[in-house]
Amino acid sequence: MDWNFLIRNKSALSVTTDSRKVTPGCIFVALKGEHFDGNAFVEQARQDGAEYIISGDNALAELQDLARAWRRELGLPIIGITGTNGKTTTKELLAAVLKTKYNLHYTQGNLNNQLGVPLTLLQMTRAHEMAIVEMGASHPGDINELVAIAEPNYGLITNVGRAHLQGFGSFEGVMRTKAELYGWLVAHNGIIFRNADNPYLKKMLDNLVSLGSIVEYTTGTMPEGTHLVGGYNAENVSAALCVGEYFGVSHDDALAAVRAYVPSNNRSQLMQTDKNTVVVDAYNANPTSMQAAIEAFKGDTYILGEMRELGEYSHTEHQNIVNMLLERRAEKVFLLGNEYKNTTAPYPVYDDVEAFRAYLTEHPLSGCHILVKGSRGNQLEKILDLL
Repeated sequence: MDWNFLIRNKSALSVTTDSRKVTPGCIFVALKGEHFDGNAFVEQARQDGAEYIISGDNALAELQDLARAWRRELGLPIIGITGTNGKTTTKELLAAVLKTKYNLHYTQGNLNNQLGVPLTLLQMTRAHEMAIVEMGASHPGDINELVAIAEPNYGLITNVGRAHLQGFGSFEGVMRTKAELYGWLVAHNGIIFRNADNPYLKKMLDNLVSLGSIVEYTTGTMPEGTHLVGGYNAENVSAALCVGEYFGVSHDDALAAVRAYVPSNNRSQLMQTDKNTVVVDAYNANPTSMQAAIEAFKGDTYILGEMRELGEYSHTEHQNIVNMLLERRAEKVFLLGNEYKNTTAPYPVYDDVEAFRAYLTEHPLSGCHILVKGSRGNQLEKILDLL
């Protein structure tokens, strides 16, 4: 569909999928899901002043088409970011660095899927000079769909690891899907930022006929004075510094921006409570990130939730975590989720976060250095008030 009638000469667009947020002149997208149907609110949206309404069975596809048209209308340079671990933290660090020089738009929160990416693009305005778009994936072809909407000029894959194995089928499936970003950039003469220390990223590029333009960085070491917890964040910082340098941000300004960045949303957060020191990294978890967090942790107490979407690999990967804890001679360990019950863990296993809350209420922890790590579905943030 030709969207010029709607976007021509506009400085910005107002788009919402929530009928309660319709304002005069906005675009209302009536999406239909398993438990909701925006089509039921079309007439109300019209009465509330929506300039245009996208509805029907193809509403999501039309929203994606509109986002692509707006992206082309603005013509901003776009950096696409994906990866198994660290993509949101890298996006935030990169945004902090680039904002020192550019009027930047970037993915807010975790809007990185087939709905989130077009909504991110539609939030761009003519005042912006550059954008960063985070792209998530849990099935083969997901990244291909997202790059076809965002059409990035630059791209960065943070790393690849064992996550969403139920959807990808194997670690090789993860690599092939993430490499779809490389494939797009190679085919469209884009620029690739790559960690030269990561052999998997090199292999993913070697599988492509043409390598295009590559800007390399190394993992490096964590600079002093940041608010980030865990040495595994060194590669995220190095990526941000590399991209910043490429776009003309001085090293001093970039480093100052990294040091000023304070993580949020339960990602690599250090909390000092009245009773304990707590490292909170509970927004997401997969075997690779779980092992990295345990390896980097220097404390004495582990509170670990189960990892989701691992399919046939689930038992093996949870047993691997238990084995790692045993090798480290960890003594104070609390595990949450049924997946740990079938392992050889000598540690207490709780059914869910509510069961563990009940335990903490009766047996509070004090004077401990605690790692809290688990998948989002574990809802481990619900225990923080007890720590």
